[in-house]
Amino acid sequence: MWFSNLQLYRLTKPFELSAEALAEQLNDHAFRPCASLDLFTYGWVPPMGAYGTELIHAANGHILICARKEEKILPAAVVREFVAEKVNEIQDTQGRPVRRKERDEIKDNVIHELLPKAFTRSTRTFAYISPAEKFVVVNATSAAKAEELLSYLRGSLGSLGVVPVSTRQAPTQVMTHWLVEQEAPAGFEVADECELREKGEDGSIIRCKRQDLASDEIKVHLDAGKLVTKLAIDWQEQLSCILNDDLSIKRLRFGEELLEKSKEVDADDVAAAFDNDFTLMTLELSRFIPRLIEVFGGENETVGFGE
Repeated sequence: MWFSNLQLYRLTKPFELSAEALAEQLNDHAFRPCASLDLFTYGWVPPMGAYGTELIHAANGHILICARKEEKILPAAVVREFVAEKVNEIQDTQGRPVRRKERDEIKDNVIHELLPKAFTRSTRTFAYISPAEKFVVVNATSAAKAEELLSYLRGSLGSLGVVPVSTRQAPTQVMTHWLVEQEAPAGFEVADECELREKGEDGSIIRCKRQDLASDEIKVHLDAGKLVTKLAIDWQEQLSCILNDDLSIKRLRFGEELLEKSKEVDADDVAAAFDNDFTLMTLELSRFIPRLIEVFGGENETVGFGE
């Protein structure tokens, strides 16, 4: 149970539901597989997968939840091919053109016919709620995927006051300063990967991997006015990640010391191992996230608060 991506959100109101009360409300919105004519379904599943039945997993004041999305695989090219065949058939047999409205109706009928035969694919998105720290942390590669989970959680609970974490100083400016001055805050180290962007929508983009970011080559780009929009960092030898200019975190990796602690629990006891990993991860992130916000000038609590 180790997150690999982080989308960070702030609860704007106290989260007063107990873990048990939350589980009860999620039960009414549990996942169900796609029926024959469903394009997709979305719902809550046990975070422990086949090893659990509860829709939440609570440990050390944090509550883990998991959403599953199942969607039909219906490639647009396949739909277009079937529509074209039917359109050509009408034109050949009836000797008349097929206008746009009729073509749209044919497309709807084709989708209706193909859906029951379509394969499905399933994805899971994890998140945890920290009521005491007033954070929601979503393991998602994009804000859109995180917002999908939060929107469903909001619908499951009736309301949920939550906004993306915003800082007083722009991450781009701060990360650029780290590279220009070759000095990161205490506990942080700049690694060997970054993305530099020229100002403006059409500005050039430079992506560097396995690169000495203190080199003259990088300095030339910084002197030309490019800004850092992604930066690989290490934090206290406990974790490493790619930090993005929207405060999202990608390719999160936890340090060897922490992972060794996870091995202290018998791996055959799946429930105990899962609980141990979740506790270790959330404890470390409870140290890292506030420090990350701090180095960007603290939280900007005037942005987006309220439901």
